[in-house]
Amino acid sequence: MKKLIVVALALLVSTLSFAQKSELKDAEKAIKSGNFADAKSAIKSAEALIGSADDKLKAKFYFLKGQALYANGAGSSVDIDEAIASFDMAKKVKGGDSKYGSDIDELKSGMLNNYLQKSNDALQVKDFAKSSIGFEKAYRMSPKDTLYLYYAASTAVSGQDYTTSLKYYEELRDLGYKGIGTEYYATNKETGVEELFDNISLRDYSVKAGTHIAPKDKNTKSKSAEIVKNIALIHLSNGDNEKAIAALKDARDQNPDDFNLLISEANVQLKMGNKEKFKELMQEATTKDPQNPELQYNLGVISAEAGEKDAARAYYEKAISLDPSYTDAYNNLAVLILSTESTIVEEMNSLGTSNADNIRYDELKEERSQIYSSAIPYLETALKLKPSNISAAQTLMNIYRVTSQTDKYKEMKIKVEAMEAGN
Repeated sequence: MKKLIVVALALLVSTLSFAQKSELKDAEKAIKSGNFADAKSAIKSAEALIGSADDKLKAKFYFLKGQALYANGAGSSVDIDEAIASFDMAKKVKGGDSKYGSDIDELKSGMLNNYLQKSNDALQVKDFAKSSIGFEKAYRMSPKDTLYLYYAASTAVSGQDYTTSLKYYEELRDLGYKGIGTEYYATNKETGVEELFDNISLRDYSVKAGTHIAPKDKNTKSKSAEIVKNIALIHLSNGDNEKAIAALKDARDQNPDDFNLLISEANVQLKMGNKEKFKELMQEATTKDPQNPELQYNLGVISAEAGEKDAARAYYEKAISLDPSYTDAYNNLAVLILSTESTIVEEMNSLGTSNADNIRYDELKEERSQIYSSAIPYLETALKLKPSNISAAQTLMNIYRVTSQTDKYKEMKIKVEAMEAGN
């Protein structure tokens, strides 16, 4: 009786094995003919029994399952995720890597290139959601290429999918992603323009071919500060102010000398309306980079908003001394100077008609004229640096009129009308 049971079990195992092989053979034929629906159906039939199969059959099952789900790139997003997992399983099974490893690597390489192509094509037409999905899939297929996950995060931001972008940015942060790499440049011999190449091989080939000269390698800056800043800004947009500041604090604790993180925290504090903290951080930044005109300018802006006019003027003047072409600093200096006019006009309007009031009126009128005169050079410089600066042109026109500079007023009036017509 025991012998019969053993024989019966042996026959059962043999039958199951035969069924599995038959289903896998059907799946293989369907894949070769491009009938992926039938291939998936055959794989599904074999799946329930695969747990009892030997390693050789398991490896083949996962290899075919991956192909069926991928469907030459036509598979759904969920199917392709499962296809990648199946290919990985096929290689993990004992003997699977040696038998199917090179085929799987070739398939995954094709999948990767397919996704990168689709992602770039979607990016060209501003389909950011599709582009982000493609880059994320490319990363899952090639985890060593963390740049793809960075692209997935940044395109998700462009598509305003902040939930997805936050998930990817946090993953990048946890991976310690820096994004420092090398870019390959060479100058186009015909146009004289320096061009960026996708890789060093293409650049070097172009130089050898004689179409380009002066090859140059440039290291890209670390993206860690940008990533943490974006995490903070997304938290901020979600109303999670504490999470935003915590993200930056953690990053700065780990990178106390990172200037970009300091600026990022300052900008987040400003977005939160914490102007005093912003000013404090910007002052810290100026000690780290005293020759940076933008820092001085921003301190000027925040000081002006706080009513600290003398401090604001000093910061604007420092920005100009560091960068004589800083148009906005000239503009803001003129605005700062002209802002003192309001108290003078207010007093002028409050005066009566007595002899003393008339004398005081004339004094105030002269003070106002001096204010206008001191603002003129800054406005003229701003307009010279940026001829399309209609705000500076309009202000100058009005000042010339009030100060009776008739010729200059007429000349500026023509310029302003031309600007307005152009808009």
